[in-house]
Amino acid sequence: MRVLFLLFALLPILEIALLINVGSVIGGWNTVGLVILSAFIGAYFVKREGVSTLQTAQEKMQRNEVPGKELVEGLMLVVAGILLVTPGFITDIFGFLLAMPGSRHFFAAQVSKHMKMRVVTPGMGPGFGQGQSPFGQSPFGERPGQGQSGDDIIEGEYTDHTTNDPDKRLK
Repeated sequence: MRVLFLLFALLPILEIALLINVGSVIGGWNTVGLVILSAFIGAYFVKREGVSTLQTAQEKMQRNEVPGKELVEGLMLVVAGILLVTPGFITDIFGFLLAMPGSRHFFAAQVSKHMKMRVVTPGMGPGFGQGQSPFGQSPFGERPGQGQSGDDIIEGEYTDHTTNDPDKRLK
């Protein structure tokens, strides 16, 4: 909560102060031009890196691999794009750090260490048997571990109508 307060309250104040200081050194219109130029250059880098990351993710999915790293990097590119189009030099610095491949790979590795990503498939892992969901109940209403004998038995009734009418039998 305090981090969000600092982010939304102090960052704009710091950005404005820095813009005023830079404007007093190089001029107001030059500062505006620099901010616009950084937005265009940043948009170019985000687009280029985004296409590359998307292609890598698609290649992994075609090989039936989970593109976890690419998803994290894609999220970082979205954040980078937002930071780069936000006027200001501080946000541009952080945006360029997330847009450049070397630093983005480093940050993605750090974020991936703290994220726990799990793919749940039937029969995988403790507590998730066949037909069970990761939310604790099977789709058939049983509790986990109950009614799971491991057999593929489906109870039901049927009526054989083919014996009464010989014309409707399979040939």
